[in-house]
Amino acid sequence: MIDTHIHLDEEAYAADREEVIRRQLESGVEAMLVPGVNAESIEGVLDVCRRHKGYCYPALGFHPQDITPDWKTSWAKIEAAIRAHRDELVAIGEIGLDYHYEPTYREEQHEAFRVQLDLAQELDLPVMIHNRDATEDTLQILRDTQIKNEKFKIKNSLRGVVHCFNGSRETAEQILGMGFYLGIGGVLTFKNCKLAEMLKDLNERRLSAQLSPLTAHLLLETDGPYLAPTPYRGQRNESRLMIHVADRLAEVLGCSSEAVIEATNRNARQLFGLN
Repeated sequence: MIDTHIHLDEEAYAADREEVIRRQLESGVEAMLVPGVNAESIEGVLDVCRRHKGYCYPALGFHPQDITPDWKTSWAKIEAAIRAHRDELVAIGEIGLDYHYEPTYREEQHEAFRVQLDLAQELDLPVMIHNRDATEDTLQILRDTQIKNEKFKIKNSLRGVVHCFNGSRETAEQILGMGFYLGIGGVLTFKNCKLAEMLKDLNERRLSAQLSPLTAHLLLETDGPYLAPTPYRGQRNESRLMIHVADRLAEVLGCSSEAVIEATNRNARQLFGLN
C-alpha cells in the first residue's frame, strides 16, 4: 500500500516517529507521502523525508486554514523552499479551500490557491487539494485554470488529487472529468457513511458506459494522524491501517483487496513519479 497523504512531521508522531515509520515498513506499506501546510512545516517535512529517502516523499504547500490577510509574507518563504527543493518534491500540497471555520479569508484563499496551481504547472508538479465546504469554488478555480491553460497553450498539464474525498457523485464526476484522482481514506469505513454508496453507484455507471473502472482513478491515504478507520476511529492514524480502507473499498466495488491495492499503488506511482 502507498499512503498518499500523511502528516508524519506533526507533533502527534514526535514521541515515537522512528518507531512509527519502522512499523509501517514492517507492515508492508511501500511508501508514504508527507505534505507541508505552512512555512513552519517546511523543515520538518524535508527532514523526515531526507532521513527516509526513497520511502517518505515530501510535498510543500500552503494549507487554506493557515491563510491570513498577510499570507504573502509566509508564501514568499514557502515558494522559495518549493523552488529550491523542486527535485526532492513529489507535489505541491496541501493546498485548496476551506470554509468550515470563520474567519475564512475567502478572497485570500482564492488567490493563494490560484498562485499555487500556477506554480505547480510552472514546475511540472501535481497538486494535493484540500476542499472543505468549498466545493463550488474549488471546482470553479480548477476550471478557470484549465481554461487559461488552453488559451495560453500552457505546456504542463494541471494534475493531482482531491484528497480525503467525501462528496457527491456529481462532484466526483466533475473531478474525474478534469483528470484528477480521488483520495479515499478512513471516512469510507465510518458507520452510515454515504461515500460507500456513492462510489458503488459511480463505479456501476462507469462500467455500464464502458469507461475505465473507478479503481483507475483512486488513491489510498490516511490524512494521519487524523481520520483513523473503523475499528480504530478516534485513535492516532497510521499508514498500515489503510488495509481497512482497502478492504471496505473492495467490498464496495465488488473486487478483491489485492486489486484495490495494486490499482491505487499504480495510480500513486504514476501521478507522483515514485520510484
